[in-house]
Amino acid sequence: MNTSWWLDACQPLDNDAMEQAHTRQQQLTKPAGSLGQLEALAITLAGLQGRERPTLERVAIGLFAGDHGVVEEGISAYPQAVTGQMLRNFVGGGAAISVLARQLEATLDVVDLGTIDPELQLPGVHHLRLGAGTANFARQPAMTDAQLRAALGAGRDSALRAAGQGAQLFIGGEMGIGNTTAAAALASALLGCPADALSGPGTGLDSAGVRHKAEVIERALALHGLQNADPLRALACVGGFEIAALAGAYLACAQSGVAVLVDGFICSVAALVAVRLNPQCRQWLLFAHQGAEPGHRALLDALQAEPLLALGLRLGEGSGAALAVPLMRLACALHGQMATFAEAAVADRPA
Repeated sequence: MNTSWWLDACQPLDNDAMEQAHTRQQQLTKPAGSLGQLEALAITLAGLQGRERPTLERVAIGLFAGDHGVVEEGISAYPQAVTGQMLRNFVGGGAAISVLARQLEATLDVVDLGTIDPELQLPGVHHLRLGAGTANFARQPAMTDAQLRAALGAGRDSALRAAGQGAQLFIGGEMGIGNTTAAAALASALLGCPADALSGPGTGLDSAGVRHKAEVIERALALHGLQNADPLRALACVGGFEIAALAGAYLACAQSGVAVLVDGFICSVAALVAVRLNPQCRQWLLFAHQGAEPGHRALLDALQAEPLLALGLRLGEGSGAALAVPLMRLACALHGQMATFAEAAVADRPA
Protein backbone atom coordinates (compact mmCIF):
# COMPACT_ATOMS: atom_id res chain seq x y z
CA MET A 1 0.00 0.00 0.00
CA ASN A 2 1.18 3.54 -0.75
CA THR A 3 2.33 4.89 2.61
CA SER A 4 1.80 8.49 1.43
CA TRP A 5 -1.50 7.87 -0.33
CA TRP A 6 -2.69 11.43 0.38
CA LEU A 7 -0.25 12.64 -2.29
CA ASP A 8 -1.96 10.59 -5.01
CA ALA A 9 -3.59 12.52 -7.85
CA CYS A 10 -7.11 13.83 -7.41
CA GLN A 11 -9.77 13.40 -10.07
CA PRO A 12 -9.99 16.22 -12.63
CA LEU A 13 -13.12 18.28 -13.07
CA ASP A 14 -15.10 17.76 -16.29
CA ASN A 15 -14.58 21.07 -18.07
CA ASP A 16 -16.92 20.11 -20.92
CA ALA A 17 -19.77 19.49 -18.48
CA MET A 18 -19.06 22.82 -16.79
CA GLU A 19 -19.13 24.63 -20.13
CA GLN A 20 -22.41 22.96 -21.05
CA ALA A 21 -23.87 23.91 -17.66
CA HIS A 22 -22.70 27.50 -18.10
CA THR A 23 -24.31 27.67 -21.53
CA ARG A 24 -27.56 26.29 -20.11
CA GLN A 25 -27.54 28.90 -17.33
CA GLN A 26 -27.32 31.63 -19.95
CA GLN A 27 -30.42 30.24 -21.69
CA LEU A 28 -32.74 29.85 -18.69
CA THR A 29 -35.73 32.17 -18.29
CA LYS A 30 -34.13 34.67 -15.93
CA PRO A 31 -31.68 37.54 -16.17
CA ALA A 32 -28.14 36.22 -16.43
CA GLY A 33 -26.54 35.97 -13.02
CA SER A 34 -29.78 36.66 -11.15
CA LEU A 35 -29.49 33.51 -9.03
CA GLY A 36 -26.05 34.51 -7.83
CA GLN A 37 -24.10 31.81 -6.01
CA LEU A 38 -26.69 29.20 -6.94
CA GLU A 39 -25.72 29.48 -10.60
CA ALA A 40 -22.03 29.07 -9.85
CA LEU A 41 -22.83 26.16 -7.54
CA ALA A 42 -24.78 24.31 -10.24
CA ILE A 43 -21.97 24.83 -12.74
CA THR A 44 -19.35 23.59 -10.26
CA LEU A 45 -21.43 20.52 -9.42
CA ALA A 46 -21.74 19.81 -13.14
CA GLY A 47 -17.96 19.70 -13.36
CA LEU A 48 -17.66 17.55 -10.26
CA GLN A 49 -20.30 15.07 -11.43
CA GLY A 50 -19.41 15.13 -15.12
CA ARG A 51 -22.96 15.90 -16.24
CA GLU A 52 -24.66 19.03 -17.52
CA ARG A 53 -27.55 18.68 -15.05
CA PRO A 54 -26.21 17.54 -11.66
CA THR A 55 -28.37 16.14 -8.86
CA LEU A 56 -27.82 15.53 -5.14
CA GLU A 57 -29.95 12.52 -4.34
CA ARG A 58 -27.33 10.48 -2.45
CA VAL A 59 -25.62 12.20 0.48
CA ALA A 60 -23.21 10.47 2.87
CA ILE A 61 -22.27 11.82 6.28
CA GLY A 62 -19.13 10.59 8.01
CA LEU A 63 -19.01 11.51 11.70
CA PHE A 64 -15.65 11.20 13.47
CA ALA A 65 -15.24 11.29 17.25
CA GLY A 66 -12.25 11.38 19.57
CA ASP A 67 -11.17 12.77 22.91
CA HIS A 68 -8.41 15.31 23.56
CA GLY A 69 -5.77 15.19 26.28
CA VAL A 70 -5.46 18.98 26.30
CA VAL A 71 -8.75 19.07 28.24
CA GLU A 72 -6.47 18.52 31.28
CA GLU A 73 -5.54 22.19 30.92
CA GLY A 74 -9.09 23.36 31.72
CA ILE A 75 -9.95 24.59 28.23
CA SER A 76 -13.48 23.17 27.96
CA ALA A 77 -16.81 24.01 29.56
CA TYR A 78 -17.85 20.34 29.32
CA PRO A 79 -16.29 17.15 30.75
CA GLN A 80 -14.71 14.58 28.42
CA ALA A 81 -17.38 11.99 29.23
CA VAL A 82 -19.68 13.93 26.92
CA THR A 83 -17.85 12.62 23.82
CA GLY A 84 -18.83 9.01 24.53
CA GLN A 85 -22.30 10.04 25.66
CA MET A 86 -22.85 11.86 22.39
CA LEU A 87 -21.79 8.78 20.45
CA ARG A 88 -24.75 7.02 22.06
CA ASN A 89 -26.93 9.96 21.08
CA PHE A 90 -25.75 9.82 17.46
CA VAL A 91 -26.60 6.17 16.97
CA GLY A 92 -29.73 6.53 19.11
CA GLY A 93 -31.04 9.12 16.68
CA GLY A 94 -31.35 12.01 19.12
CA ALA A 95 -28.50 14.29 18.03
CA ALA A 96 -28.92 17.19 15.63
CA ILE A 97 -26.97 15.45 12.87
CA SER A 98 -29.03 12.28 13.36
CA VAL A 99 -32.23 14.26 12.81
CA LEU A 100 -30.77 16.05 9.79
CA ALA A 101 -29.52 12.80 8.26
CA ARG A 102 -33.03 11.35 8.50
CA GLN A 103 -34.58 14.42 6.95
CA LEU A 104 -32.07 14.35 4.08
CA GLU A 105 -32.32 10.56 3.70
CA ALA A 106 -28.54 10.56 4.05
CA THR A 107 -26.37 7.73 5.33
CA LEU A 108 -24.63 8.32 8.68
CA ASP A 109 -21.29 6.56 9.24
CA VAL A 110 -20.13 6.99 12.87
CA VAL A 111 -16.45 6.37 13.62
CA ASP A 112 -15.03 6.35 17.16
CA LEU A 113 -11.31 6.94 16.83
CA GLY A 114 -10.58 6.89 20.53
CA THR A 115 -12.43 8.14 23.60
CA ILE A 116 -11.47 8.06 27.27
CA ASP A 117 -13.81 5.10 27.75
CA PRO A 118 -11.91 2.04 26.42
CA GLU A 119 -14.91 -0.22 27.09
CA LEU A 120 -17.32 1.77 24.95
CA GLN A 121 -19.05 -0.58 22.55
CA LEU A 122 -22.05 0.64 20.60
CA PRO A 123 -23.91 -1.07 17.76
CA GLY A 124 -23.57 0.81 14.51
CA VAL A 125 -20.28 2.50 15.48
CA HIS A 126 -16.84 1.72 14.05
CA HIS A 127 -14.71 1.59 17.24
CA LEU A 128 -11.07 1.94 16.19
CA ARG A 129 -9.51 2.77 19.59
CA LEU A 130 -6.38 4.56 18.44
CA GLY A 131 -5.88 5.62 22.04
CA ALA A 132 -7.80 6.96 25.03
CA GLY A 133 -7.96 10.27 23.22
CA THR A 134 -4.91 12.20 22.10
CA ALA A 135 -2.11 13.12 24.49
CA ASN A 136 -2.08 16.55 26.14
CA PHE A 137 -0.40 18.61 23.45
CA ALA A 138 0.50 21.32 25.96
CA ARG A 139 3.04 18.81 27.30
CA GLN A 140 3.84 16.38 24.45
CA PRO A 141 2.80 15.67 20.84
CA ALA A 142 -0.91 14.86 20.52
CA MET A 143 -0.32 11.79 18.34
CA THR A 144 2.34 9.30 17.46
CA ASP A 145 3.15 8.82 13.79
CA ALA A 146 1.28 5.50 13.82
CA GLN A 147 -1.82 7.12 15.34
CA LEU A 148 -1.71 9.95 12.81
CA ARG A 149 -1.53 7.58 9.87
CA ALA A 150 -4.32 5.42 11.30
CA ALA A 151 -6.56 8.45 11.78
CA LEU A 152 -5.92 9.69 8.24
CA GLY A 153 -6.66 6.16 7.00
CA ALA A 154 -9.90 5.99 8.99
CA GLY A 155 -11.14 9.06 7.17
CA ARG A 156 -10.11 7.58 3.85
CA ASP A 157 -11.98 4.36 4.67
CA SER A 158 -15.18 6.27 5.49
CA ALA A 159 -14.92 8.23 2.25
CA LEU A 160 -14.38 5.03 0.27
CA ARG A 161 -17.43 3.47 1.92
CA ALA A 162 -19.43 6.50 0.79
CA ALA A 163 -18.02 6.32 -2.74
CA GLY A 164 -18.84 2.60 -2.89
CA GLN A 165 -22.45 3.41 -2.06
CA GLY A 166 -22.63 5.87 -4.94
CA ALA A 167 -22.60 9.03 -2.83
CA GLN A 168 -22.75 12.26 -4.80
CA LEU A 169 -21.81 14.40 -1.80
CA PHE A 170 -19.79 13.70 1.35
CA ILE A 171 -20.22 15.66 4.57
CA GLY A 172 -17.70 15.24 7.37
CA GLY A 173 -18.75 15.86 10.95
CA GLU A 174 -16.84 15.80 14.24
CA MET A 175 -17.35 15.31 17.94
CA GLY A 176 -14.75 15.63 20.66
CA ILE A 177 -14.68 17.72 23.82
CA GLY A 178 -11.71 20.07 23.47
CA ASN A 179 -11.54 19.96 19.70
CA THR A 180 -11.98 23.70 19.13
CA THR A 181 -8.72 24.12 21.06
CA ALA A 182 -6.95 21.60 18.84
CA ALA A 183 -8.43 23.22 15.75
CA ALA A 184 -7.39 26.72 16.83
CA ALA A 185 -3.88 25.50 17.62
CA LEU A 186 -3.59 23.82 14.25
CA ALA A 187 -4.97 26.86 12.43
CA SER A 188 -2.56 29.12 14.28
CA ALA A 189 0.36 26.90 13.26
CA LEU A 190 -0.68 26.72 9.61
CA LEU A 191 -1.76 30.35 9.15
CA GLY A 192 0.92 31.96 11.29
CA CYS A 193 -1.77 33.85 13.24
CA PRO A 194 -1.65 34.48 16.99
CA ALA A 195 -3.81 32.11 19.00
CA ASP A 196 -5.96 34.88 20.47
CA ALA A 197 -7.14 35.81 16.98
CA LEU A 198 -8.40 32.29 16.31
CA SER A 199 -9.61 31.11 19.72
CA GLY A 200 -13.30 31.26 20.55
CA PRO A 201 -15.81 30.08 23.14
CA GLY A 202 -16.27 26.61 21.70
CA THR A 203 -18.96 24.92 23.76
CA GLY A 204 -19.49 28.00 25.92
CA LEU A 205 -16.34 29.44 27.53
CA ASP A 206 -16.53 32.93 28.99
CA SER A 207 -14.00 35.62 28.03
CA ALA A 208 -11.55 34.53 30.74
CA GLY A 209 -11.83 30.95 29.52
CA VAL A 210 -11.11 32.02 25.94
CA ARG A 211 -8.01 33.93 27.08
CA HIS A 212 -6.81 30.86 28.98
CA LYS A 213 -7.40 28.69 25.89
CA ALA A 214 -5.26 31.06 23.78
CA GLU A 215 -2.49 31.02 26.39
CA VAL A 216 -2.45 27.20 26.44
CA ILE A 217 -2.24 27.16 22.64
CA GLU A 218 0.63 29.67 22.55
CA ARG A 219 2.59 27.59 25.07
CA ALA A 220 2.01 24.48 22.97
CA LEU A 221 3.07 26.16 19.73
CA ALA A 222 6.30 27.30 21.41
CA LEU A 223 6.88 23.87 22.95
CA HIS A 224 6.64 22.11 19.59
CA GLY A 225 8.28 24.87 17.53
CA LEU A 226 5.44 25.00 15.03
CA GLN A 227 6.27 28.24 13.28
CA ASN A 228 6.07 27.46 9.53
CA ALA A 229 5.63 23.75 10.32
CA ASP A 230 4.56 21.34 7.60
CA PRO A 231 0.91 20.19 7.90
CA LEU A 232 1.62 16.60 8.93
CA ARG A 233 3.93 17.63 11.75
CA ALA A 234 1.49 20.30 12.96
CA LEU A 235 -1.35 17.78 12.84
CA ALA A 236 0.63 15.25 14.87
CA CYS A 237 1.74 17.81 17.44
CA VAL A 238 -1.49 19.71 18.18
CA GLY A 239 -4.27 18.10 16.14
CA GLY A 240 -6.90 15.56 17.00
CA PHE A 241 -7.85 12.09 15.82
CA GLU A 242 -11.08 13.37 14.30
CA ILE A 243 -9.41 16.32 12.58
CA ALA A 244 -6.91 13.97 10.95
CA ALA A 245 -9.74 11.66 9.90
CA LEU A 246 -11.63 14.55 8.33
CA ALA A 247 -8.53 15.56 6.36
CA GLY A 248 -8.09 11.97 5.20
CA ALA A 249 -11.73 11.77 4.15
CA TYR A 250 -11.54 14.99 2.14
CA LEU A 251 -8.42 13.81 0.32
CA ALA A 252 -9.90 10.38 -0.46
CA CYS A 253 -13.10 11.97 -1.75
CA ALA A 254 -11.13 14.17 -4.14
CA GLN A 255 -9.15 11.14 -5.30
CA SER A 256 -12.37 9.13 -5.77
CA GLY A 257 -14.36 11.87 -7.49
CA VAL A 258 -16.87 12.60 -4.71
CA ALA A 259 -17.76 16.22 -3.94
CA VAL A 260 -17.26 17.38 -0.35
CA LEU A 261 -19.34 19.87 1.60
CA VAL A 262 -17.20 21.30 4.42
CA ASP A 263 -18.89 22.17 7.71
CA GLY A 264 -17.68 24.76 10.23
CA PHE A 265 -14.51 25.87 11.99
CA ILE A 266 -13.07 22.47 12.89
CA CYS A 267 -13.88 20.93 9.51
CA SER A 268 -12.38 23.96 7.76
CA VAL A 269 -9.12 23.44 9.67
CA ALA A 270 -9.14 19.84 8.41
CA ALA A 271 -9.81 21.15 4.90
CA LEU A 272 -6.80 23.47 5.18
CA VAL A 273 -4.64 20.52 6.23
CA ALA A 274 -5.90 18.53 3.25
CA VAL A 275 -5.23 21.35 0.80
CA ARG A 276 -1.74 21.93 2.22
CA LEU A 277 -1.00 18.21 1.81
CA ASN A 278 -2.44 17.95 -1.70
CA PRO A 279 -3.51 21.25 -3.32
CA GLN A 280 -5.40 19.41 -6.09
CA CYS A 281 -8.12 18.46 -3.63
CA ARG A 282 -9.27 22.07 -3.23
CA GLN A 283 -11.50 21.97 -6.31
CA TRP A 284 -13.54 19.15 -4.74
CA LEU A 285 -14.33 21.17 -1.60
CA LEU A 286 -17.51 23.23 -1.27
CA PHE A 287 -18.13 25.25 1.89
CA ALA A 288 -21.45 25.24 3.70
CA HIS A 289 -21.41 28.14 6.13
CA GLN A 290 -19.44 30.69 8.11
CA GLY A 291 -19.74 29.75 11.77
CA ALA A 292 -19.64 31.78 14.95
CA GLU A 293 -16.10 30.82 16.00
CA PRO A 294 -13.96 33.94 15.44
CA GLY A 295 -11.23 32.07 13.56
CA HIS A 296 -13.52 30.67 10.89
CA ARG A 297 -13.41 33.70 8.59
CA ALA A 298 -9.61 33.61 8.48
CA LEU A 299 -9.71 29.96 7.44
CA LEU A 300 -12.29 30.60 4.72
CA ASP A 301 -10.16 33.47 3.40
CA ALA A 302 -7.06 31.26 3.36
CA LEU A 303 -9.00 28.63 1.40
CA GLN A 304 -10.51 31.27 -0.92
CA ALA A 305 -13.92 29.89 0.03
CA GLU A 306 -17.30 31.60 -0.20
CA PRO A 307 -19.74 29.74 2.06
CA LEU A 308 -23.41 29.32 1.23
CA LEU A 309 -24.84 30.27 4.62
CA ALA A 310 -24.09 32.52 7.60
CA LEU A 311 -26.41 31.55 10.46
CA GLY A 312 -24.17 32.01 13.49
CA LEU A 313 -23.82 28.24 13.94
CA ARG A 314 -21.28 26.60 16.26
CA LEU A 315 -22.72 23.16 16.92
CA GLY A 316 -20.40 21.05 14.78
CA GLU A 317 -21.30 17.43 14.00
CA GLY A 318 -21.58 18.37 10.32
CA SER A 319 -24.88 20.06 11.11
CA GLY A 320 -24.23 23.31 9.24
CA ALA A 321 -23.29 21.39 6.10
CA ALA A 322 -26.40 19.22 6.38
CA LEU A 323 -28.52 22.37 6.66
CA ALA A 324 -27.07 23.61 3.36
CA VAL A 325 -27.97 20.46 1.41
CA PRO A 326 -31.60 21.51 0.66
CA LEU A 327 -30.28 24.76 -0.79
CA MET A 328 -27.87 22.80 -2.98
CA ARG A 329 -30.65 20.49 -4.09
CA LEU A 330 -32.76 23.49 -5.02
CA ALA A 331 -29.86 24.93 -7.01
CA CYS A 332 -29.70 21.68 -8.97
CA ALA A 333 -33.47 21.67 -9.50
CA LEU A 334 -33.49 25.24 -10.76
CA HIS A 335 -30.62 24.49 -13.09
CA GLY A 336 -32.10 21.27 -14.41
CA GLN A 337 -35.80 22.02 -14.53
CA MET A 338 -36.23 25.68 -15.46
CA ALA A 339 -37.27 26.26 -19.03
CA THR A 340 -35.01 27.94 -21.54
CA PHE A 341 -36.17 31.05 -23.35
CA ALA A 342 -36.75 28.95 -26.46
CA GLU A 343 -38.71 26.23 -24.62
CA ALA A 344 -40.97 28.77 -22.90
CA ALA A 345 -41.34 30.99 -25.95
CA VAL A 346 -40.13 33.92 -23.90
CA ALA A 347 -38.20 36.70 -25.60
CA ASP A 348 -34.55 36.77 -24.59
CA ARG A 349 -32.63 40.03 -24.20
CA PRO A 350 -31.08 41.30 -27.45
CA ALA A 351 -27.65 39.86 -28.19
